[in-house]
Amino acid sequence: MPRKKPAIILERPIKPGVKEIKVRLDSRTIITVSSNKALEAWRKRYPKLEVIG
Repeated sequence: MPRKKPAIILERPIKPGVKEIKVRLDSRTIITVSSNKALEAWRKRYPKLEVIG
């Protein structure tokens, strides 16, 4: 008898109290960062990055 496949998780769970910043790195890549320090680290790698919200 085959095993039942687990449900696929499409979104990360939201942590209470953490404000996430959505960032577009290029035309097809969007990530979320949780701090300004992480945002600046990504900005060094991707100078054309834009903050979405």
